[in-house]
Amino acid sequence: MRGADYSQNMLLNLPTALTWARIVVIPLFIGVFYLPDVWISPADKNLYATLMFVGAAVTDWLDGYLARSLNQTSRFGEFLDPVADKLMVSAALIILVELERTNTIVAFIIIGREIAISALREWMAKLGAGRSVAVSMLGKIKTTAQMIAIPLLLYYTDLYGIPAAWLGSWLIWVAAVLTVWSMAYYLRKAWPEIRKHGQSTTNGATEKS
Repeated sequence: MRGADYSQNMLLNLPTALTWARIVVIPLFIGVFYLPDVWISPADKNLYATLMFVGAAVTDWLDGYLARSLNQTSRFGEFLDPVADKLMVSAALIILVELERTNTIVAFIIIGREIAISALREWMAKLGAGRSVAVSMLGKIKTTAQMIAIPLLLYYTDLYGIPAAWLGSWLIWVAAVLTVWSMAYYLRKAWPEIRKHGQSTTNGATEKS
């Protein structure tokens, strides 16, 4: 009974609720751009979408901090948190492509890398070698560039003299380059395990034949 109560608490605690909130806000984030201009001006659409994205980014930091400080970390939370992040970033990139504020290639590189590295980390964890593809400083720099670029491109108009569209466009390309670089880094770190298990599979297949 206690185990069931503990599991339920882990699903409904404050850090997890914040993570769920990030997922719930995604349809609102997307939908604001589809509202008629007579209801809300294009400039206000940009502003509200930017605020929602920044708010989601803040709760991403906050839910992790609360989970650690309140001792409410859980496997479910560890699973849900990166899912929420990737969904929000993917939604933002797709919207930016549709608005012609970024390149399709950039969006494909960033989203494709997230899918590939997530699958790689899951596989490496099953092999007991998850630490070899733990988050690196290069990955953190990539994420920083990406999380600054996206709000700038969402807002898109100059902000206190800062050319948001120009700066955001440069930063998103920097993030794309760092995305490829970090993916190559993680694949290089994982290659010994990939090679070892690939050879084991090949040898097993040869013995059976």
